[in-house]
Amino acid sequence: MSETPESDGDAADEATGTDPSPDGGGAAAAVDAEDVKHVAELARVRLDDDEIERFTDEFAEILDSFATLDEVPEVEREEELVNVMRADEVREGLSQEEALANASETEDGFFKGPKVS
Repeated sequence: MSETPESDGDAADEATGTDPSPDGGGAAAAVDAEDVKHVAELARVRLDDDEIERFTDEFAEILDSFATLDEVPEVEREEELVNVMRADEVREGLSQEEALANASETEDGFFKGPKVS
């Protein structure tokens, strides 16, 4: 989002929206009302002051969630995948007459349903 003069974080911190402060402040401090106004302008959306305040908090929560995902350790290799589905087998299906046997209405060998306007 917008860069402040106090920000001395590297490009990775700016890209992820994490707060580079040593106190572990998280991304909540990285989102302000000006950032929300900028995003709203890009999206061509008008927001009132209450909505800007609400979205400021919501954007901060989203960035905190991404910061949490960054803490997930990487997996070096994937486990072998196994197909747990049964193999397809060709079977005899119903005849048209059998398929229509319980239908409340049929017409010319097809199911007949209510008209859709």
